[in-house]
Amino acid sequence: MNTNHPPLVVMGVSGCGKSTIGFLLGERLGIRFFDGDDFHPPANKAKMASGTPLDDDDRAPWLAQIGAALATPANGTGSRIIACSALKRRYRDLLRGFVPDLVFIHLSGEATTISGRLGGRAHEYMPSSLLASQLATLEPLGPDEAHIVADILDDPERLVDGIVRQLEVLAGRSTAVAAGA
Repeated sequence: MNTNHPPLVVMGVSGCGKSTIGFLLGERLGIRFFDGDDFHPPANKAKMASGTPLDDDDRAPWLAQIGAALATPANGTGSRIIACSALKRRYRDLLRGFVPDLVFIHLSGEATTISGRLGGRAHEYMPSSLLASQLATLEPLGPDEAHIVADILDDPERLVDGIVRQLEVLAGRSTAVAAGA
């Protein structure tokens, strides 16, 4: 497993491609990928399946599990990539409390693009009706948060190419860069 990369969270609203990009990025970097959806307890999944957005109390134990997973790589070595919405600054702060060198990869796109993607897929518990609440909840990353912003309109392979290039740049100098720049 590659240990040359910081732990990564591929973030954004439902339908932006977190799982796809996280998986491809993990393959490219030789880092184990986990989907944050797998950390949700059944009660959270049932709540979302009913069309009710999660609140901060619902998310807190889920985020703590994700933070712990990021902080304890397999066999004590290597980094991890986890897909996690990480919509609010306080959620990202909580995750950084577990791993201070955490880098966020924000998959960003227009609401109409994401809505179209959601309409074309079946998800275990995340109905497209919750997109508006996620977009309303999303807080932009701050300049003090190590991150990359990637446009979801790019082909997944090219998007991953851009992220890999920007991870190299980020490791050298900046906390905020645009994938593909």
